[in-house]
Amino acid sequence: MIQRNVIAMSGRAVEAAGDVDVLLLDKTGTITLGNRQAVELIPVGGVSAQELAEVAQLASLADETPEGRSIVVLAKEKYGLRGRTMGSSEEAPEGMHFVPFTAQTRMSGVDFDGTAIRKGAPDSIMALVESSGHTVPSDLKASVDKIARAGGTPLVVARNGEALGVINLKDIVKGGIKERFAQLRKMGIKTVMITGDNPLTAAAIAAEAGVDDFLAQATPEAKLKLIREYQSGGRLVAMTGDGTNDAPALAQADVAVAMNTGTQPAREAANMVDLDSNPTKLIEVVEIGKQLLMTRGALTTFSIANDVSKYFAIIPAAFASTYPILNALNIMRLTTPQSAIMSAVIFNALIIVALIPLALRGVPYRAVGAARLLRDNILIYGVGGVIAPFIGIKLIDMLLAALHLV
Repeated sequence: MIQRNVIAMSGRAVEAAGDVDVLLLDKTGTITLGNRQAVELIPVGGVSAQELAEVAQLASLADETPEGRSIVVLAKEKYGLRGRTMGSSEEAPEGMHFVPFTAQTRMSGVDFDGTAIRKGAPDSIMALVESSGHTVPSDLKASVDKIARAGGTPLVVARNGEALGVINLKDIVKGGIKERFAQLRKMGIKTVMITGDNPLTAAAIAAEAGVDDFLAQATPEAKLKLIREYQSGGRLVAMTGDGTNDAPALAQADVAVAMNTGTQPAREAANMVDLDSNPTKLIEVVEIGKQLLMTRGALTTFSIANDVSKYFAIIPAAFASTYPILNALNIMRLTTPQSAIMSAVIFNALIIVALIPLALRGVPYRAVGAARLLRDNILIYGVGGVIAPFIGIKLIDMLLAALHLV
């Protein structure tokens, strides 16, 4: 784990990672590249594109996310509006009060001169429009659905409780992520994508990425509920997160990886911290846990098989004189009872030293199911553990006899 820049708070967490059968992954930055960009502004209800661009830009002036900066840039480059560029430290106009995004409201915006501008998730903005006494434009839902079906993320913009249009945010699914999920599926691990997007967008991204299931419009309460549902069914759940609103779910998960750049509550709630702050590291953590269990299983199988073979060497030779019937089990035909015991002891000391590199390096990880791993362990380490002592102890006995040490 340390070699991969992951700090584990307990060995039990690493072991649990090997038994995980449900993996909760955040969409943004894990399954997708995480740099969603505004590519289109779609006005509704007779509003002009220029007016929508002005309002969307005002709502995004203090938004330091890639999405917020891209909205300002789109309004400037496509609609000729003046405004700060990406990375600019220009301050907002005087008198403006910016409203930050929260997981509960799922919207952000700005208030100034009696005007309230909001941009956010379609269902949240539509609820705001209706609660303000306005009617949701008939073409709004069609625009939202069109963007969502194409795998984009729609953000609705409203001014004083009146919907003005939709911002189309595009993200890209990471290359090779579908193959990684296919490997996890072979291992019997169910992958669940968590996103704040609406169900249509979530379904499109989930299908493209190849995840088994998804949780759309996820709130902290919804994440916690989902984890508890899986755990109540006897499943072990792994999750990654970085925000304060992820802390309850991280604390509930069996394996919780927090980002080093995340908030203090998230890091305290998790049982692992990724120093690289790479959300996809969760997949590697599960693989490390699997490798730990594979290595332990291989060594245990070899040890048990090894002991069974050693009994055939020691017991008949040691007790044959007292119980002659045991001579039938003396298939190794060792020289003397003393040589049998000494050969077994020497072989045991040598085999422990020989197994140390395997224990340190670990059994090579393979993305196969538990049944396949069990079969391979029995064939390689079980059969090998039975055969190796017969050969090793006999050779040591012959060497001791040749040197007249017994």
